[in-house]
Amino acid sequence: MTETILFVDDEPSVLHAVRRIFADDALEVIVAASGEEALKIIRERAVSVIISDNMMPGMTGIEFLERSRAVSPDSVRVLLTGYSDVHAAIDAINRGAVYRFLTKPWDNEVLRKTVLDGVNEHSVIMTMRHADESKLLSLAQTIELKDHYTRGHCENVAKYALVIAEHAGLAGDGIRQVKYASWLHDCGKIGVPEAILNFPGRLTDEMMLIVKKHSEWGADVARKAALPAGVVDMILHHHERYDGGGYPRGLAGDQIPLGARILAIADVYDALTTERPYRAALAAEEARRILREGRGTWFDPALLDIFFRHLGEERV
Repeated sequence: MTETILFVDDEPSVLHAVRRIFADDALEVIVAASGEEALKIIRERAVSVIISDNMMPGMTGIEFLERSRAVSPDSVRVLLTGYSDVHAAIDAINRGAVYRFLTKPWDNEVLRKTVLDGVNEHSVIMTMRHADESKLLSLAQTIELKDHYTRGHCENVAKYALVIAEHAGLAGDGIRQVKYASWLHDCGKIGVPEAILNFPGRLTDEMMLIVKKHSEWGADVARKAALPAGVVDMILHHHERYDGGGYPRGLAGDQIPLGARILAIADVYDALTTERPYRAALAAEEARRILREGRGTWFDPALLDIFFRHLGEERV
């Protein structure tokens, strides 16, 4: 099915230009000259991505995009704004009203890439919402293709996490949610540029800020896909630290969901024992040594002890 994107701008020349930018893409491009007109459109038809200018007569772009959440909650929203409004755009992102923002005048290829990323995210959400187990795993594997160094990572994390979960007393739906969260814990990386994911060295502070958003973006995707709240929480909090020094909320100890504490151990162990763009894979004993150093600071001590006692029992 052809995905539909909606551009909202009060300047006819801009709307004409965006039609040319996407002329070669398999997308239906519709346009609106105001927030009011755009709201009418999204009440009548499904739209995958909404791109709106901010400074428009009557309703601003930020106001329109916030109102559009109630009408079309599954649409991915992109804001076009001038440099003077960047702080407002960042605030809109933090409130969840906007997926990305671009400053005007934009670079055509950057605009096109941003919109296509949004189309991809919308497709992922729709697929997750209606997927069975095999499709969820296949989807996670597809997302991993953005970062060739993490190929197989989601399955490995599930393998280690399920051992911990079973010996920690989880069963039934609890086990199933740990499995789904393990597969999808990095699904938010669909919003991280591949140049950052595959950067051959230590990331800059600015790059790290973008990477650290992936847990929130992933949780948002899972939430929109109507996955269980437990899965959403595990995805959101799998980078929290036991001492409160993690992200995105700085939770500590038992404030961190049990499943997220399990994922943290499985995620780090597999990351250490597989090759990454900035280093070779570590030997298993060296990886265990690093995990031991994080006992009680990075990782839940009781869960880490379970992991070490039962490492090697994972089902392939």
